[in-house]
Amino acid sequence: MGLFDKLRGELVDIIEWVDDSRRTLAWRFPRYQNEIKNGAQLIVRPGQMAVFVHRGEIADVFEPGHYELKADNLPLLSTIQGWKYGFNSPFRSEVYFVSTRQVTDLKWGTPNPIMLRDSDFGPIRLRAFGTYTVKAVDPKALLRELIGTDQNFEIDEIGELLRSIIASAFADMIGKAKISALDLASNYGSLSEELRKATIERVDDEYGLDIPSLVIVNVSLPEEVEKALDTRTSMGVVGDIGAYQQFQMGKAILESAQNPAGGGGAASGLGIGIGMAMAGRMGQVGAQPAAAAAAPPPVPGAEPWHVAVSGQAQGPFTAAQIAEAIQLGQINASTQIWSPSVGNWSPAGQVGAFAGKFGPPVPPPPPM
Repeated sequence: MGLFDKLRGELVDIIEWVDDSRRTLAWRFPRYQNEIKNGAQLIVRPGQMAVFVHRGEIADVFEPGHYELKADNLPLLSTIQGWKYGFNSPFRSEVYFVSTRQVTDLKWGTPNPIMLRDSDFGPIRLRAFGTYTVKAVDPKALLRELIGTDQNFEIDEIGELLRSIIASAFADMIGKAKISALDLASNYGSLSEELRKATIERVDDEYGLDIPSLVIVNVSLPEEVEKALDTRTSMGVVGDIGAYQQFQMGKAILESAQNPAGGGGAASGLGIGIGMAMAGRMGQVGAQPAAAAAAPPPVPGAEPWHVAVSGQAQGPFTAAQIAEAIQLGQINASTQIWSPSVGNWSPAGQVGAFAGKFGPPVPPPPPM
């Protein structure tokens, strides 16, 4: 420190801290050789406390207000220095200003998943994160345990410590709570308050800190478990899987039947589902699942017919149903059909029982 700084320090008789930081917990007032004049003015603003430290011993603590430093308002310091009749010369003492405002926008989280035994899923791993605030309530404890002789002490210097304490308290709390993972969200409020109190028990007396607010924002399962849970939820929303499959099949059949560009036996074969499969199966949605999935047997004495739809046999259908499908344009001459009497899969236009229903054959183009 130069001569000018020394002289300025001797002339300054106002001790104050104008804090422009929202993350500073404590700040030591700079004074040349820590000398303070008799009658110096001490200004402690709202949200601050001033602590005098003399030769490593914590002396007087001042709350917000305006003070003239004399022996009568420095009783502990007077005792330490041995003043019996006041003092007239400068005295040496370090002055620490401690912020008692809340430090907000702090985040916590579990660095590693917490292993738990869940009533619904069995052994699972949980992660959690949230926000919290910190406030200094005991400047003496804060000075003894954390600040020491730091010129500036910011919340970031103990951020890792506080996050570890919260994560440890959360693991203890969630293990004892025995709440199902599916019910955690409905208990965030009560769990947050319980976690806040458990954290305060570990930091109030030891470090002189308070946790005015602590919030659990989210508790999450591993990604693969969340995907499985989404699948399970989707199945629950669908309900009757058999009816859902029939609905999806009918929807696909309807879309294909309305798309003549699909061509040939595939499009026409799918069209059969509108007149027959849909009538035989979708009409039974209200019945029991087992009955809805069962196809009706062929009429006694009637020859069963099957139709090729996208490489799969559909049926059995009666000859009358096949004829009706031909009339509706749902089966064309190239659609493959089969029956025991035919023996092989054959185009419907070449099967004698139905050949005449397609009209006279179209002659090929004349030779050039």
